[in-house]
Amino acid sequence: MARTATFDTTQGTIVVALAEDDAPITTANFIELAQAGFYNGLTFHRYEPGFVIQGGDPSGNGTGGSKKTIKLEISPNLRHNEAGIISMARSSSPDSASSQFYFTLAAAKHLNDNYAAFGNVTSGLDSMLALRKGDKMNTVTISE
Repeated sequence: MARTATFDTTQGTIVVALAEDDAPITTANFIELAQAGFYNGLTFHRYEPGFVIQGGDPSGNGTGGSKKTIKLEISPNLRHNEAGIISMARSSSPDSASSQFYFTLAAAKHLNDNYAAFGNVTSGLDSMLALRKGDKMNTVTISE
């Protein structure tokens, strides 16, 4: 059984199924950060209506990350074809993802093959859709 990430946010609880088989590098990075408490207390710093809500930046403005970057990992099984997909954010360099991630608020097919999707919301989609810039991740926990 795949692991899940549970986001306790200011808008409610969001549960994400992590696609460890299809995105092993990306999920391992996210799980390591979550288990270390990296995301606890961070805000969602970017909200683009009908597109994405983004978080995971310790500086809170889109310029920060963790101490490492990971290689871009694309799987044909993980697509941005609906709301509730979680993917790694990055700079213009494909191998620059670190700690920032986003949730799709609607289908964003133009992101396919360009950004590393690594899971999907299985519970709490309404809470995810209610997130706005400044909302907080109280905790992010990983479960079996």
